[in-house]
Amino acid sequence: MSLSKTCWLALLGGAALALAGCGQLSSRSAPQVSSIPLARGAKVVARNRRCDRGANPYCAVQLVVVGGRYHTSMRLLTEEQNHLASLGWTQTDGDAGDESAADSPGHKLRLTYATASDDLKGVDLGWIKRSRRITMALSQVMFARAPALSLMLETGSS
Repeated sequence: MSLSKTCWLALLGGAALALAGCGQLSSRSAPQVSSIPLARGAKVVARNRRCDRGANPYCAVQLVVVGGRYHTSMRLLTEEQNHLASLGWTQTDGDAGDESAADSPGHKLRLTYATASDDLKGVDLGWIKRSRRITMALSQVMFARAPALSLMLETGSS
């Protein structure tokens, strides 16, 4: 029994709609950098958009942030955590190593962050992946002894 060309097209169209409904064909765009609430005085010095279209597709923005008004990267990290908490972001564990994370109110965004040195250690040990641009920027701010963080903003689970 063979199906006509029209039947095949209808079946393929139905399958495509079913997959789109499951999110398999939907394309996620990277979240906007302006969505990140930064600690007072912190500024973005490098950014890179990264997408993975694999089995669990996502798009993220990787950033390097410096805060010249802070004496150490740990102090900048603490101020970032406090600022996120004051805006209702929920603190949670990072994906690996010494990372921390926070989910936005409504869980639409997830921000993973660490000091520049901790993120570089994670890259070196193979715990995490960062783009070459971000890895180089992290190295540069470390050698400049600037208080710096590595951030990765992704769309959340809802």
